[in-house]
Amino acid sequence: VQLQAYGGGVAQAGDSLRLSCAVSGGTFSNYAVGWFRQAPGKEREFVAAVSWSGHITYYSDSVRGRFTISRDNTKNTAYLQMNSLKPEDTAIYYCAALLTLPSDYVPVGSDEYDYWGQGTQLTVSS
Repeated sequence: VQLQAYGGGVAQAGDSLRLSCAVSGGTFSNYAVGWFRQAPGKEREFVAAVSWSGHITYYSDSVRGRFTISRDNTKNTAYLQMNSLKPEDTAIYYCAALLTLPSDYVPVGSDEYDYWGQGTQLTVSS
């Protein structure tokens, strides 16, 4: 299973941006997908995750209400819609996948995921 995250870039505080995670090499709808981020000098942290069905989502406290995770199983792609961006959102964003079907379990720990994309950089200026 291969994951490719894209859509990062440079944004201003308050802007919106959408990240995408394209998944290939497996049956996308069998996998839960998570987004993580790592800022310079910090550990990788959980951002959001969605179940294989799309029915269950989890968010970190720092992004809840501003970010929305979703998926389109017909396009083998997961998304992270980011609104009201803040400078502290600056990080490399990674998507990850874990085979969970038929369970609707949604992993939030980075060590739970088996497959990772290469990351996409987001820089938010004030």
